[in-house]
Amino acid sequence: MDIPFLTSLVIFLPTAGALLTLLMRSVTGIRWTALVTTTLTFVLSVGLFVGYDPAVSTAITPQLADMSSAWFPDSLDVKYHVGIDGLSLLLVMLTTLLGPIVVLSSWTYIDEKQKGYYTLFLILQTGITGVFTSFDLFLFYIFFEVTLIPMYFIIGIWGGADRIYAAVKFVIYTLVGSLLMLVAILFLGYEAGTAVNNGVFTTDWYKLLEYNVPLAQQGWLFGLFALSFAIKVPLFPLHTWLPDAHVQAPTGGSVILAGVLLKMGTYGLLRFCLPLFPNAAQSSALLFGILAVIGIIYAALVARVQEDAKSLVAYSSVSHLGFVVLGLFAFTTEAMQGAVIQMVNHGLSTGALFLLLGMLYERRHTRLMDDYGGLANSVPVLTTLMIFSVLASAGLPGLNGFVGEFMILLGSFKSTVLSAPWLVVLAATGVILAAVYLLHMVYRTFFGELDQTANAEMVDVNGREFLLMVPLVVLMIVMGFFPNPFLRQTKPTTEFLLNTIEEKRAAALEQAESKPSTATVPLAPPETETVSIDPEDLTLTPQ
Repeated sequence: MDIPFLTSLVIFLPTAGALLTLLMRSVTGIRWTALVTTTLTFVLSVGLFVGYDPAVSTAITPQLADMSSAWFPDSLDVKYHVGIDGLSLLLVMLTTLLGPIVVLSSWTYIDEKQKGYYTLFLILQTGITGVFTSFDLFLFYIFFEVTLIPMYFIIGIWGGADRIYAAVKFVIYTLVGSLLMLVAILFLGYEAGTAVNNGVFTTDWYKLLEYNVPLAQQGWLFGLFALSFAIKVPLFPLHTWLPDAHVQAPTGGSVILAGVLLKMGTYGLLRFCLPLFPNAAQSSALLFGILAVIGIIYAALVARVQEDAKSLVAYSSVSHLGFVVLGLFAFTTEAMQGAVIQMVNHGLSTGALFLLLGMLYERRHTRLMDDYGGLANSVPVLTTLMIFSVLASAGLPGLNGFVGEFMILLGSFKSTVLSAPWLVVLAATGVILAAVYLLHMVYRTFFGELDQTANAEMVDVNGREFLLMVPLVVLMIVMGFFPNPFLRQTKPTTEFLLNTIEEKRAAALEQAESKPSTATVPLAPPETETVSIDPEDLTLTPQ
């Protein structure tokens, strides 16, 4: 199996499917092309998961996919460089899994302009997968920006009544943050190139890890990167774009937004902010911990008073991702592993909630909880699926949501960087509040009196809807009872990142005391077999 080729195939196969979709004329052909493409992409990504061996792989050398080719002349060290490691593997699998699920959920929900919808969704999947597999910072930025355009049109064309406002707000927030990040990338590339790459501008993640950013520069560079990723998470108080985007987006847009698009923010914090600027990150740990806990509690309280069920789940995302940010800035193995696993768990449980709310909306064309009631009598299967997903999202022991939150709270309590056990106590109240607002939603929507004819005559889930929910339900159970196989995949990479952070932090302090011109940290990659493409074979020589 040619693993480097397989990785690029997983990234770009959806784009090939998008081009093929444009050639289709019938609605049936468009739908089936999108479904076959996303399903095949998921099947191919299983090869990455099966072949990945965390025992012989770390972040510095992706064990399976190390595909590198030069884009620019020797004056710029910017490459197409993609890879898979313990940090990106589960997120890639989540992205490819949600692909066919979103297509199936849109089968009858999207009843106009299907060609444009499925084309944009397939391009969006390429962008998200590229973000999680990029080992070149400039390549990461390109994929990061690619995701903006499809999501803008998905919300703006197929969204609700206020879709234009929500779409523009989403783009403005994200674009401002990413442009600031671009400034930091350019500065960091030139500084790192001068120090560790023979004066050649570089955005190679490996080279950037070798460069110790001076303390005087770490603060503002970290700030620009962290602001961009905090908007994407979104972290309080930069979260106001998310409820509007979720409420107005079609069901498929909400699923992909909550499931994987938000994880680009937390992934960016862990992949770039913490290891590249360790001193600034640790100095800001308490601030980010406080903002995360405020977001956990504030978003939970706001969710409790929502009348719109979709808005309630949107605010729940802000609350749950606050746990992820808290775990990242605890700088302990347990908390960091818990944060990574919670990214996946949130994508599964919240994605399921949006799917089920989409099924209700497709039947009744309303998101207000007061318009429902007593649905357990008319749609018992849908009610069962909703209760199950709510319990998983609320962190019931035995289901997936519990594992990540427990590890985050445990690791944060042990953290010597945060040194604030009171933050963990406050964060734990978010688990209780989550149960309050989620169970309140279930009660108002599915129980009580069945007093409306439309609710009494509602049709239960059909075979297609049940099929798209099955893999999510199975994974909620498997990751709840057997989390170790997934944690085993992430442990070597998280430990490597923590060790690198500590080494670079100490080296930066030593550098500041001795005032040398540059300093580097030796990073010896493990002995692993990688496959690489000779840049000279793919570089275009100008005439």
